[in-house]
Amino acid sequence: MAKAVRKSSIISLLGGVACVALVAGCSHMPLKSDAVETAQTAEPEQTALMTEQDLAVTPDLWPEITVPDLDPVIEARIDEIMAKMTLEQKVGQVIQGDSDSLTSEDVKKYRLGSVLSGGSSAPGDEPFAPMDAWLADADAYWQASVDPEGVEIAIPVIWGIDAVHGHANLTGATIFPHNIGLGAANDPDLIEEIARITAEELIVSGHDWTFAPTIATPRDDRWGRTYEGYSERPEIVRAYAERIVYGLQGRPADESFLGDGHVISSAKHYVGDGGTLDGIDQGETQATEQELIDIHAQGYFTALEAGVQTVMSSFSSWQGVKMHGSHAMLTEVLKDRLGFTGFVVGDWNGHGQVPGCTNTDCPQSLNAGLDMYMAPDSWKGLYESTLQHVKDGNIPMERLDDAVRRILRVKLAYGIFDKPAPSERPGANDESLLATPAAREVARRAVRESLVLLKNNDNLLPLSTEQTVLVIGDGADSITKAAGGWTLSWQGGGYDNGHFQNGESILEGIEDALLPGGGTLVFDPAGESDVDADVVIAVYGENPYAEGIGDVRTMDFVPNGFDTTKLEAFKDKGIPVVSVFLSGRPLWVNPEMNDSDAFVAAWLPGSEGGGVADVLFQTEPEYDFTGRLSFSWPATAQPGRLNPEDAPYEPLFEYGYGLSYASAASELGELSEDPGLSEELMGNADPRTLFKRGRPGDRWATLLAFEGAYTTLQPGLTELAGLSISRTDYDIQEDGLVLTWSEPAGALYFGSFTNPVNLNADGDTALDIVFAAKVPDGGEHAVTISGSCDQDGNCEAVETVTVTGAEWAEYRTPAACLGLTDMTSVQIPAVIGTEEAGTVAMADIRFEPSTGEAACTD
Repeated sequence: MAKAVRKSSIISLLGGVACVALVAGCSHMPLKSDAVETAQTAEPEQTALMTEQDLAVTPDLWPEITVPDLDPVIEARIDEIMAKMTLEQKVGQVIQGDSDSLTSEDVKKYRLGSVLSGGSSAPGDEPFAPMDAWLADADAYWQASVDPEGVEIAIPVIWGIDAVHGHANLTGATIFPHNIGLGAANDPDLIEEIARITAEELIVSGHDWTFAPTIATPRDDRWGRTYEGYSERPEIVRAYAERIVYGLQGRPADESFLGDGHVISSAKHYVGDGGTLDGIDQGETQATEQELIDIHAQGYFTALEAGVQTVMSSFSSWQGVKMHGSHAMLTEVLKDRLGFTGFVVGDWNGHGQVPGCTNTDCPQSLNAGLDMYMAPDSWKGLYESTLQHVKDGNIPMERLDDAVRRILRVKLAYGIFDKPAPSERPGANDESLLATPAAREVARRAVRESLVLLKNNDNLLPLSTEQTVLVIGDGADSITKAAGGWTLSWQGGGYDNGHFQNGESILEGIEDALLPGGGTLVFDPAGESDVDADVVIAVYGENPYAEGIGDVRTMDFVPNGFDTTKLEAFKDKGIPVVSVFLSGRPLWVNPEMNDSDAFVAAWLPGSEGGGVADVLFQTEPEYDFTGRLSFSWPATAQPGRLNPEDAPYEPLFEYGYGLSYASAASELGELSEDPGLSEELMGNADPRTLFKRGRPGDRWATLLAFEGAYTTLQPGLTELAGLSISRTDYDIQEDGLVLTWSEPAGALYFGSFTNPVNLNADGDTALDIVFAAKVPDGGEHAVTISGSCDQDGNCEAVETVTVTGAEWAEYRTPAACLGLTDMTSVQIPAVIGTEEAGTVAMADIRFEPSTGEAACTD
């Protein structure tokens, strides 16, 4: 069979070397510091009083629900506590900082209400940590918060973390399948048990609060957070939300509610985050109010009825209004109409995206109904500005008191005032409670139930354990790939199996199933073996990602880590192929499906790979495929929504589809390998955008090069010889790059040697290269920018740009200075290097029409 050529939506890179730096100049314009501000010019006093033009909502459209009654004993105690609190303490309670950006002394001095640890924040040098390291910090924060020095009453701090599929930043914890797989299982009892286990393992490390469940209803699978949703339809989301809350917190009517073995839950991200236009993370949801209710809010209704203690506001906007600044949604709907009595917490510097706000100054959010700012690295400046706004009357005292009352209500319900230090609480400091045999069996059961069988021609599955089985693919022996994002670090990926001391890879699961039955296992991840196998099992799929970095422009699966064209060779030899596809969303995989006799959507199963083998093989006990699609599967790679309510609704496999051994045989014929994409969608979204937001859909793939060696730029940390590149926050979380040279050797390439692009499609006669930059520790650092470089590292010209100061500023230099004269066919439009060791942060790297303000050095 002739193989169709797949065109990637991300330009691939072949290679290159560092360019030689010369001396030249540039011009730059300062940007406002403390996060990228919106283009508002109001004076601070005016800005503080401004509120975003809010929406008109119809509260009567929203259902009347019944939330747990307030406890009069708790309410009376709140009155007593608040009467003893200073204004400074009250402001401290509404501030939450990240553990990477504060100390226990800060908690005491500012009387902070909460500490969080983001997806890559942990004690020590790694984004994850063992139990004793977490506990040491938990005790330090708690001891600092209850220190009575200088206050009449001390308020214990609570520590939150994103335990979204198990406590995946804790070494040795149980890692469950991501939500998309659990949605395919459609088993509310299982969901509650998973949440209960997660709560117990959070207590082991001294944590009080998890930012879960995510109860988004993703409607466009290009969204990088699709796998955090259970379903594209609200029914499963609604059924699951209350059960997760029960598992984490217990039932409100029970004496055990928020007691031993339970933690505080947070329903997120309120509301409509799964409905953004084009699936763009933190984007714009344009649903009607009724659609918001019927599709996106259903999980909140049951979560609130179940007594969820906190709700996290969404980064996204609804009808043009940022949720972090919407009084209509946070107060009029959530608190007044739906009766929510807990507190609303923000998302990572989400308040800074409200018009008129910065990360360190945003009275608008608190006035809108936010009760606790999530200000990871901006907490100190935000504390100071908020305190001043209260003193100036820009934030009414009544609003501050209401926020503090809500926070204290949750803390008292959790019993934090009566608890000992985190390490002394029941279940804490007990490593034997991590990944117990019972917990691992629940995780393995979750894997089995989440698998969806999409193709099984000639009833190839289940497999006999007496066969010779060739296992191929980079996902077979990689727990980190099977676990996806939010695993050991925010973006996940890059960790060998030794980091998962209580886990089992899919390969290990196959081995355990096959060998006792007398079969033979051959493992060749590259798929180049010519062994005479009876069957091939190929395990491959998406590399890990999280949030907006996972946004894509089309539904085309871009092979990575394993060349899926190898599947055809086995088929041509008459060896049947079973594909086990790892992904955070349904994707167009028609070429891979044509080359497979059986195809399993395994989603992101986590650390219990044996659950996959349980269903693939005829073993005792015998398991069948019970998972059914909770997301429609695309027939083409075309972008757009694919939900049963959308017209035309033409999926390859409909919502609810899934084969089983018990069902009648269903033969899948040859599928079209035309992705259905235009030439524009086949290429880069905008060739002038080199790096923006860190999303593959918004930027070219990038290449890190050093003396002939090269590697692609990864989420998180990338290192090669003398250059390491990590991430920093510019506009959103980790959308900037920190380039650190230990020697003037490595360089960062943008572009492709095989796919030249037209930078002048709009007919602009002159372009500037523009970027934001700073020197994190202050001072200055000179970077070199080269253009039109070849594979040998020879460049037309090089400019030197001196970045100055610790605040973000905008720099620009003419493209002509880089030797970019014919911009209709450019391979490598920019290479960033250095003349000396040092560090610089850069973001939003792009070409735009020249302003005439910058000039080349003579």
